[in-house]
Amino acid sequence: MIGVLGGMGPLATVDFFAKVVAATDAQDDAGHVPLLIHSDPRIPGRPAALLQGGPSPLPALMAARDRLIAAGAQGLVMACNTAHFWHAQLCEGCALPFPSIVDTACAQALQTFGRGARIGLVATRATLATHLFEAALQARGLTLVAPSNAALDDWILPAIALVKAGQPRQAGPLLVQAIRAMQADGADGIVLACTEAPLALQDAPQALQDLCVDSTTALAQATVALWQQLQAARPA
Repeated sequence: MIGVLGGMGPLATVDFFAKVVAATDAQDDAGHVPLLIHSDPRIPGRPAALLQGGPSPLPALMAARDRLIAAGAQGLVMACNTAHFWHAQLCEGCALPFPSIVDTACAQALQTFGRGARIGLVATRATLATHLFEAALQARGLTLVAPSNAALDDWILPAIALVKAGQPRQAGPLLVQAIRAMQADGADGIVLACTEAPLALQDAPQALQDLCVDSTTALAQATVALWQQLQAARPA
């Protein structure tokens, strides 16, 4: 099984699960990836911890990680971008493979847009403030185009809040404006570096969706690949 640290937020975790199923070439139930999903919305808020001195989510994340390992997980993934601030600490003392949503999304951006592309980020202020994506983008010859503070305040953060409140359709027009603004600032493509963002854009024009790399989908595809690798490594 692959253990999933989820619940950040619940709807984004449901979206991740659906995208793992969609990414799997299965002919029957048994061909799908076995997932053990730990969806706990009580994990302390990541932006509040990083920007406002709120309680750290790390103890809860560590407990969830250890619970998944004890239950038999053979690999781990975490369906939240901002929580990847603690990814390195979660990997310490953990022998299981634990692919990063940041690395998988940036690899997909390189494949989609090519070296030298300028990449806009739809992300929380905490993800941007902690520079989670810069090194991964730069390592692939990509350049960050960050949203302005006004775009964050007026469009991106309200859209994320609407999705967390179960209103993804109302969030869509806000994110479209944010993406258009980053395009105007020179972005060649966009990484949806918040797992709420893809849910908001389901009704957006296809041409705009084609400009975006969905970090949830990238992680789902990496999850399927990880399971296939684990299966191939099993003794005959």
